[in-house]
Amino acid sequence: MIFDLAEALWQSGRIRSSTDTLELVYDDVETIIEVPVKVLLFNDNFHTFDEVIGQVCKAIGCSEQHAETVAWEVHNRGKCMVFDGGISDCLRVSSVLEEIGLHTQVTT
Repeated sequence: MIFDLAEALWQSGRIRSSTDTLELVYDDVETIIEVPVKVLLFNDNFHTFDEVIGQVCKAIGCSEQHAETVAWEVHNRGKCMVFDGGISDCLRVSSVLEEIGLHTQVTT
């Protein structure tokens, strides 16, 4: 029921961005529903593959092989989704990627 309401509010535009949360009070208990978001990493002409691979590994704790796949997708397609989850986790991942000046976006 709560998720149906959250979806209805999202579709109606009452929840407008990935940072919005829905707070419901039901039987005097507050429930917060976090809207799922993702982190996009964008291509640039400044960072080497090794720099991107190392930072992706640091940000999401993946293998070098997975980070290399991400780096190639960013290079070939211009962007790649590197992580999805709750807003706080996505902001952490984005922050780690941006430590070396990589360009990211946290989006729905």
